[in-house]
Amino acid sequence: MLAELRGLNEECGVFGIWGHEDAAQISYYALHALQHRGQEGAGIVVKGDDGLHAVKGEGLVNEVFSGDNLNTLKGHGAIGQVRYTTEQGRGIENVQPLVFRSTTGSLAIAHNGNLINARDLKEHLERQGSIFQTTSDTEVLAHLIKRSSGSLNQRDKVKKALSILKGAFAFVLMTDEGLMVAQDPNGLRPLSIGKIGDAWVVASETCAFDIIGAEHVRSVEPGELLIINDKGLTSERFAAPAERAMCSMEYVYFSRPDSDIDGINIHAARKRCGKQLAREVQISADVVTGVPDSSISAAIGFSEQSGIPYELGLIKNRYVGRTFIQPSQALREKGVKMKLSPVHQVVHGKRVVMVDDSIVRGTTSKRIVAMLREAGAKEIHVVIASPPLIAPCYYGVDISSDSELIATGRSLEQMRDEIGADSLHFLSIDGMLEANGRSPEMKNCGQCLACFTGEYPTEIYSDTAMPHEKEIVR
Repeated sequence: MLAELRGLNEECGVFGIWGHEDAAQISYYALHALQHRGQEGAGIVVKGDDGLHAVKGEGLVNEVFSGDNLNTLKGHGAIGQVRYTTEQGRGIENVQPLVFRSTTGSLAIAHNGNLINARDLKEHLERQGSIFQTTSDTEVLAHLIKRSSGSLNQRDKVKKALSILKGAFAFVLMTDEGLMVAQDPNGLRPLSIGKIGDAWVVASETCAFDIIGAEHVRSVEPGELLIINDKGLTSERFAAPAERAMCSMEYVYFSRPDSDIDGINIHAARKRCGKQLAREVQISADVVTGVPDSSISAAIGFSEQSGIPYELGLIKNRYVGRTFIQPSQALREKGVKMKLSPVHQVVHGKRVVMVDDSIVRGTTSKRIVAMLREAGAKEIHVVIASPPLIAPCYYGVDISSDSELIATGRSLEQMRDEIGADSLHFLSIDGMLEANGRSPEMKNCGQCLACFTGEYPTEIYSDTAMPHEKEIVR
């Protein structure tokens, strides 16, 4: 569904390149491809002849890099980020990449994810004299690197600092000498490596490689540190790989359909989820429609498996602008009508299966169901191509409290009544895993299921829990 309307957002997308004379321009196009991962801020830092230079700002990529400011970034290495921020993380000071300068050299960092021990580390560092300039978790890594033993080289300082961090992180760091790329030991956030000629590139999603003409080489491994410089690429480990736990919402919603994660194409996985959902749910209906855009693949799969014709029953208005950033629920609900319109002749007098990828609060689903009824739909059966969301996410997805979730503490019938549908159905966890090429029987299924089960792949520290949860949550 439309994450900007329902409050489900992923933190950001990152990109890096080393060894190409047009590093800044390539970064610009790559960030365009990653724009769906964050629309509130963007930035690029380039390694030039005289150090690191940054252009960043609040807004979309084409808004931030307007006029000639991109042409001022000259160099053969660059990193960039597109950012979604929570209410507490807004402000130009939090737009990444962050740049840190010292007498021993400069460092730029772009980060995707969330550090669950960030508050504890900040308090510890502040007691040692550190002063933080942002509210971003990312700044913690820079302070840890700087405070590492002076006898260590830069690479070992980074490895030591990374080993202290807990949670979800995909980091791209740049110094005067090259890039360093790191993936958390659980592999919670996607990160892939590729090549353009002799230049190395790294991105949150492989769709960025397609737009810049890069060859996808492989995914960055959990606990891996890649060092990229003029000599090429080397791989080391800062931590042993833990239980693989790629965020399930990457497959359900966040990633673009043309991206691949661990060799799994996102469109194909979502289509299989739709087919599996049709096997699990038997509905008599006249038409299947999907909520644009991330639900379309699942809707096609549901239609093919069920034999019910697929139609464009809902149209997305792509030219509304960024009014969705307004945080109030009232404005979110108005935004639904601005963003989506029913096709009356498709749904009028029909029994409609409305396929969506997930439900968070339920308010957007309620409004879409109401719009379809106003357009004359005879029956509306809502089918969700993922299991119910019952628990908060502490790894970088903006589901901060279980009180926000319609599925927490409500029965299926209560949820159905809340959104006003004739029926409501969710995909089973086992069905989702099978559709994603995972084995439900294996203890380590390869995906993080925490938002569906409440069972987290890492310890959850008090600083990531709600105010009433002071002890460690497992």
